Amino acid sequence: MNHSLSITRRHALGLLATAAVCPIQAATPWPDTLRAARGQTVYFNAWAGSERINAYLQWAAGELQRDFGVKLQHVKISDAADVVKRVRAEKQAGRQSTEGTVDLIWINGENFAAMKRDGLLSAPFAQTLPNFQWVDTVGKPTTLVDFSVPTDGLESPWGMAQLTFFADAKRLAKPPQSMAELLALARSQPGRITYPRPPEFHGTTFVKQALIEHAPDVKALAQPVTPATLEAQAAPLWRLLDALHPHLWRGGKQFPQNSAAQRQMMADGELLLALTFNPNEAANEIAAKRLSATVQSWQFAKGTIGNTHFVAIPYNAPSKAGAQVVANFLLSPAAQARKADIDVWGDPTVLDVARLPAADRARFQSAPRAGQVIQSAPALPEPHASWVDALEKEWTRRYGV
Repeated sequence: MNHSLSITRRHALGLLATAAVCPIQAATPWPDTLRAARGQTVYFNAWAGSERINAYLQWAAGELQRDFGVKLQHVKISDAADVVKRVRAEKQAGRQSTEGTVDLIWINGENFAAMKRDGLLSAPFAQTLPNFQWVDTVGKPTTLVDFSVPTDGLESPWGMAQLTFFADAKRLAKPPQSMAELLALARSQPGRITYPRPPEFHGTTFVKQALIEHAPDVKALAQPVTPATLEAQAAPLWRLLDALHPHLWRGGKQFPQNSAAQRQMMADGELLLALTFNPNEAANEIAAKRLSATVQSWQFAKGTIGNTHFVAIPYNAPSKAGAQVVANFLLSPAAQARKADIDVWGDPTVLDVARLPAADRARFQSAPRAGQVIQSAPALPEPHASWVDALEKEWTRRYGV
């Protein structure tokens, strides 16, 4: 791939804005990084709850070994928070420089905020990656701001996510377009609506969506949470959930453990709808013949929560050069296009496809598929990362017994 292609003025302005927030370190020349990476093993700690994602990483491992001499080892995890705890314990034990067990981690949100706050990340590297020039930092500002926390180059964007609902059009002809309409639907169809149990992140996202739609001052959500702001901004949320829960599946006394369970209940006809953070999930499932071709996806008319997921390098990663090569490969048009392919993963790209060279742009061209979102809605910014723990604890106190 030709990394000498010039950066457009629009993107250059975006990089200057980022540099104003966090001066970027003097980068090691990329050929030197490639030489240092050759022969290294990169232990990539990444969620392993999807066969499609696991298969994608196996493909990436083959490409990296062939083209760069880097061995990518997928360390399969169920929760990134466990990895954060491990790296923190390593720091407390004095394991410095290259003595860690994690080279790269799939991360965002409160886990990134915790690693940044506690000094658990390597030096800024994202903007030094050759393929970062193609990232859409203007149209997709969450590539630079993670749950209202500036990334400051400490993590490299990997994919986009947005809260999306899906349902079989034969059972639900008129999808709800807001939390208020969802409440009305639940009242008219008792027992046919639910959401995953927080702290499962889909369930927490559902709660955050309700918070954003009903908070008296949405701007307050971009700031670190305090007891006072939680009480003031979340009061309408709890009133909504108090009204909603009696009409949910099993009277709101039980909740599905995760989004996969909810999706299966929807497919079986037990529920009217399901939710996901991947706008292409229903299309994935239709392509795999696990959902009916009559399933449709949508986002609320005024918008749903959206964010970016990233990869980051811990402060004591043994294979820092190899980790940068992996992160750069994951940003390449070839890798991003394969990841966006419905038949592979269907994870939306972080790149500005319109700025890519024609040959790379063509990688992303495909016909619309059944189950894809027809009309994308605005992506609403996540509350500050500190709201996650506060909301989950209060939700559990109120509804978790």
